[in-house]
Amino acid sequence: QVQLVESGGGLVQAGGSLRLSCAASGRTISSYAMGWFRQAPGKEREFVAAINWSGSIPYYPEFVKGRFTISRDNAKNTVYLQMNSLKPEDTAVYYCAAKYSSGNYYYTHNYDYWGQGTQVTVSS
Repeated sequence: QVQLVESGGGLVQAGGSLRLSCAASGRTISSYAMGWFRQAPGKEREFVAAINWSGSIPYYPEFVKGRFTISRDNAKNTVYLQMNSLKPEDTAVYYCAAKYSSGNYYYTHNYDYWGQGTQVTVSS
């Protein structure tokens, strides 16, 4: 079992930055691909970023490219999401997830473990 705990969320003005962290416990995540998703009220959970097990290959949807950066430190069993140039539409609960199995990084059902989420609110 892998337990994931997100932190770093909060309230920020548009154009500002936040750095989310996802600390894993129970098992090393060095064999897992890791992802970040978000869910706004009334909307489905959507893919934000993912990174392969070694940290060498990141994946992003178009709407965050150039603004968000995912990284990982396997020695610390932690994954990060640096979010810059934040917009009000980025407001959501952000979730960290771990994926051991094969399958597309973009779909929630391909992930095996999830954190409880951290709220990000961007004011205009």
